[in-house]
Amino acid sequence: MKASVLAFTSFATFVASSPTPRATKVQYAGVNIAGFDFGCTTDGSCSLTGTSKPYDIVTGANAVGQMNHFVKDDTLNTFRLPVGWQFLVNGQLGGQLNPNNLGQYDRLVQGCLSSGAVLCIIDIHNYARYNGKIVGQGGPTNAQLADVWKQLATKYGKQSKIAFGVMNEPHDIPDIKAWAATVQEVVIAIRGAGATSNLILLPGNGYTSAESFVPSGSAAALAAVTNPDNTTTNLIMDVHKYLDSDNSGTHTECVKDNISNAFQPLADWLRTNKRLAILTETGGGNTASCQKYMCDQLKYLNQNADVYIGYTGWAAGGFASTYELNETPTQSGSSWTDTSLVKSCIVGAWKGV
Repeated sequence: MKASVLAFTSFATFVASSPTPRATKVQYAGVNIAGFDFGCTTDGSCSLTGTSKPYDIVTGANAVGQMNHFVKDDTLNTFRLPVGWQFLVNGQLGGQLNPNNLGQYDRLVQGCLSSGAVLCIIDIHNYARYNGKIVGQGGPTNAQLADVWKQLATKYGKQSKIAFGVMNEPHDIPDIKAWAATVQEVVIAIRGAGATSNLILLPGNGYTSAESFVPSGSAAALAAVTNPDNTTTNLIMDVHKYLDSDNSGTHTECVKDNISNAFQPLADWLRTNKRLAILTETGGGNTASCQKYMCDQLKYLNQNADVYIGYTGWAAGGFASTYELNETPTQSGSSWTDTSLVKSCIVGAWKGV
């Protein structure tokens, strides 16, 4: 909560349209590279000034160096790149992407694309809101969100490595079917802008929790979202799950592996409905308890890679070592050192150790 290119394209399309058992591991593994979302809170407000404004992590935290390390040294292949809606349009709801702000964010995106990663997830980090009001339900119109995504898809849609994360952690949505209609309009906009085969990640209510994804009605509502040709190819369910006592992602100790309560029931639904999911946020402290439970959780995802395509930990990028869920590697000259949780679980599960 916390809050070869041709070969890749063809394989992603096959997997998303026809799930088949994979006994080895997920396709995608990596971390979030946070910073351009700094200043965003769960009510969808995103400060553009002051001490909590978005952080240029390319200049300030060597985010490109971090990604290069994660790919070269750890063989990870996926990065989620959160950004605030307000930052993208410089506070002008309904406006065009701001050239200066987008230029800063684009340096992060291009760094991901050139790092050797196979998936770079653009994520609007606004909790289904803009300045406290819910998209399509009293706040910004569906068309306003869809237009931002149309502009992003026009810029990035020809890059097969780009995935579009429709929205970070919707929560307390009164009408889940209305939210699914919002997501549907975004999908149509992205596909209409020429991003015809990129992965699009569909988030549910309840901070898109993997545990409540089916019981909340999010799964059923989002299952009705389709591409313009009425298929669901490359439309992936986007889920989050933390391992602390209240699923907030604010504690350094973990108490559960989320298998029986979340990922096993969701896997059953995914198989029954022939759908796929990706875990784009999970994390814990650099502690023994989190190493135990996180490693068990990610091992389960690998064992169920017929329906789970990947995971990204929260979070590296601009976070300092004092942050509870810090996954930022430390640099000394040309060498990097991973946090204990990243080394043991994020990387360990990917490498099968």
